[in-house]
Amino acid sequence: MAIFPVRLFGDPVLRERAWEVPKIDNSIRKLMQDMVETMQAAPGVGLAANQVGVLRRVIVWQNDLERGALANPVIVERAGQVEDEEGCLSLPGLTYPVERAQWVRVEGLDARDGVVSLEASDLTARILQHEIDHIDGVLFIDRLSAELQREARRVLREQTLKQA
Repeated sequence: MAIFPVRLFGDPVLRERAWEVPKIDNSIRKLMQDMVETMQAAPGVGLAANQVGVLRRVIVWQNDLERGALANPVIVERAGQVEDEEGCLSLPGLTYPVERAQWVRVEGLDARDGVVSLEASDLTARILQHEIDHIDGVLFIDRLSAELQREARRVLREQTLKQA
């Protein structure tokens, strides 16, 4: 297994829509395993393949209750609305309130190439929505109000200047 470097805000791969996975093979299973290891080392609760520079529609997640990996995940149903703080491994140090569905039903392919449908609520639903946004090239700051987006971009510029 390998731990990948997590791509940070400004890397163009984060803004690209990832490609469908035609079939789960050993390379995709290895990618899923390496992504889990990377997520745990970060530490984080979710990770999308483009966050490690791989433009494939693959996500992994874990929290106290659940853990999983999916290829080609799609939200097929959602209900409720809840606002909560959200952060991202690709935007370290930033947290903002983001409104998301409280419950989702997601379909995708598991590591055995089987079609799965899972229902998730609360934190797991938030993680799944966040990671599916990633593979669509959407960052959580894109879901903020215009005022909070300006603030987030200012903070990100300041972080970049400090690192230079």
